[in-house]
Amino acid sequence: MNEQSESPLAGQQPRLLVLDVDGVLTDNTLWISEEGREMKAFHVPDGAGLRWLLEEGVEVAWISGRASEVTRKRAAELGIDEVHTGIRDKATCLQELLERLSISAADTVYIGDDLIDLPPMALVGTAVAVADAQPVVLEMAAHVTRNRGGHGAVREVCEWILKSLGAWSDRIHREMSGDSP
Repeated sequence: MNEQSESPLAGQQPRLLVLDVDGVLTDNTLWISEEGREMKAFHVPDGAGLRWLLEEGVEVAWISGRASEVTRKRAAELGIDEVHTGIRDKATCLQELLERLSISAADTVYIGDDLIDLPPMALVGTAVAVADAQPVVLEMAAHVTRNRGGHGAVREVCEWILKSLGAWSDRIHREMSGDSP
């Protein structure tokens, strides 16, 4: 069996991965100190997967309903430029992003977990829900991850994309040989 057939995205050539943040990149937990400082926990292997996509030329964007400086800082660490926070109308933000990047909705994967993600999920070629998404989101998704949000769901989808592009075996080789950028 080749790596492309091992991916739920077999036969697709995604050019853009769009993610919700809270509940997808995090486990939906938010810590706020008495001083108002915010803290979130991000799953490190998710970040590695996102970097690998960027290295393969796949665009990555985050669209979050919640304004958050912590989210912006994590994106900057990973080299993700398309970070949109405090967005209530995610579908319009996504449409503007697709137009600006000249990428079709059909070549886009969106990962969500809650009702605010339903409109953008309806626009893209492949809608994915994390395992612990709200029931209606699970029903709408074309694919559901095995892992929960903030616990490897994003890494799982990154691997699906790399396999669908035929790049997963090369990624493993580069990591094993130390040739990784």
